[in-house]
Amino acid sequence: MEKVDYENIPTPSPEQVDHYIHEWESLENYVYQEKALDKIFFELCPENKDINDILIKTATLNDFYSTNIFSVYSVAKHIGTINNIDVRIKEGDENLVEEIQNVTIKDKSKRFYSFATKYCSHHNPLAFPIYDRYVAYILYIFSKRDNFFKFTKNSLKNYGVFKNTITAFINFYSLNQYSVKDIDKYLWLLGKDIIGMSNN
Repeated sequence: MEKVDYENIPTPSPEQVDHYIHEWESLENYVYQEKALDKIFFELCPENKDINDILIKTATLNDFYSTNIFSVYSVAKHIGTINNIDVRIKEGDENLVEEIQNVTIKDKSKRFYSFATKYCSHHNPLAFPIYDRYVAYILYIFSKRDNFFKFTKNSLKNYGVFKNTITAFINFYSLNQYSVKDIDKYLWLLGKDIIGMSNN
């Protein structure tokens, strides 16, 4: 495995974000998957009152993002039991992520953290950044190198900490002109690149 020189990873900047957003927009499969998800979440099934709507959204997210949910119906049914979910999504209630992620399947407790962030984000992308291992990896690298925010790798599994870390990242590197969704695309593709380099 090749050792990556983290000191030489370009510092986050508008130029870097623009570069990776442009790269993301050139990846046809991602672009059309996101358009399909936007149509489902914003037009066809914007609410979470009907189990059929929730099931469509859960299954599509699981397939497109490979979130490894082995019992889609169990997760969808669980989401349908959460009180005031649509109001809370609009309000950006970060506690919702924890409620969605903790599911009991056949008497076993499961935790679908990344999926829960994606489910909330696709309803309200401005309020809910997406947790992903690539994103967490690159945030940790910049934190160790530039000290933009103090956290541990494991603490990013707490959604409040993760959300505060994203906000601190945006503020520290003066990237306020970009949406949370833009920053997610940038961090995800950069993290994917860096992990790919380290595995060569």
